[in-house]
Amino acid sequence: MSLAALALLLFVSIFLLVLYGYPVAFTLGGLSLIYALCFLDLNVLTLLPNRVMGVMENSVLLAVPLFIFMGIMLEKSGLAERMLSSMAGLFGRVRGGMAISVVVVGAMLAASTGIVGATVITMGLISLPPMLRRGYPAPLATGVIAASGTLGQIIPPSVVLVLLGSVLQVSVGSLFRAALYPSLLLVGAYIVYILLLGIVRPKKFPERDEPLPRDRKFWLNVLQSLFLPLLLILAVLGSILVGLASPTEAAGVGAAGAMLLTWTQGRLDKTTLDTVCRDTTHLTSMVFMILLGATTFSLVFRELGGDRFLVALIERSDLPEYQFLALVMVVVFIAGFFIDFIEIVFIIVPVVTPVFVAYGTDLIWLGILLGINLQTSFLSPPFGFALFYLKGVAPPEVTTGHLYRGIVPFLIIQILLLATVIFFPEWLGVR
Repeated sequence: MSLAALALLLFVSIFLLVLYGYPVAFTLGGLSLIYALCFLDLNVLTLLPNRVMGVMENSVLLAVPLFIFMGIMLEKSGLAERMLSSMAGLFGRVRGGMAISVVVVGAMLAASTGIVGATVITMGLISLPPMLRRGYPAPLATGVIAASGTLGQIIPPSVVLVLLGSVLQVSVGSLFRAALYPSLLLVGAYIVYILLLGIVRPKKFPERDEPLPRDRKFWLNVLQSLFLPLLLILAVLGSILVGLASPTEAAGVGAAGAMLLTWTQGRLDKTTLDTVCRDTTHLTSMVFMILLGATTFSLVFRELGGDRFLVALIERSDLPEYQFLALVMVVVFIAGFFIDFIEIVFIIVPVVTPVFVAYGTDLIWLGILLGINLQTSFLSPPFGFALFYLKGVAPPEVTTGHLYRGIVPFLIIQILLLATVIFFPEWLGVR
């Protein structure tokens, strides 16, 4: 068997073991080391320490634990509840106003945290019961919450984009800038869909969403609940987009700002800080263990000639760039049913990147397409992770069938956005 065939066998073996349930980090690193010991010169492994240290010294990756800390801290602050209450009052006179409020708050939480699981669970806990009480059908309510909760995959600052920037070796700030317009278009498309549904099928919505009196106290509450999160978003995103700070520096500002916001809500105490630090350490350790395993896999795969084999295979097949792109998008979409986005970023993306480099593909554009695709896979039945998160906090009367039916329109919207970014990237400033 040739070394290139062994490289492909390594990739397939890892993928199957991950699907079977073995820990991703140890599967990536362990199986790659076994292949290296069996089929490569042992001198190859002397390259591994330098690769590992190169990863650990990458200052951009410092943004990962800082953004995770920021997201978990904001989850504990209670600001999401205040924002939802204020936005529901603001849109209360519009049919479907509560649903629009969920989309807007979900987008703001995404821009503040970038962590999908935390956003979906938070939105499910604070918005699903009141939506059901006000007469929203369960499929519509769950669809809006799940779709809004996954906006953190593509709205900067996104942990997904930070990791993609590291793997694709492109500027994270450039990815953030490129993701801005598609993410705003997606939020706008969600809102337009809800408004159109209110016109075409008004029975899906309650008559009124119990608007609050628009007095001075109401406007003061709206200002207070929205001002602090908007200030944090401006501090984090604004400093990156105008070039005042790197993503890592902005993540540090965001982490400090999240602590300050939690303190202003009276929820910053030793217990909260202990919980946030423990959860941040757990998630960060998981990400970096997978990253180190992926580094080992990448080294062995390339030494076996896997990347050169794939490039040569595509060249011999004369497959056009867009056909190969479509193939990768389908593979990533399907893989998202079964494995987490971190695993996809570190297993699949490094394998296909050399092929796109050979095509001369714009890697910033590719990163945005992968980010949107990963967000879509989070919502796709039957294994969408966002649906599992929401089902875990939903009332007993909300069934899995409700979740599956409710998410279909939003999946269609996201697929249309993905197609728009593929065929008209210049419209959105992505390419």
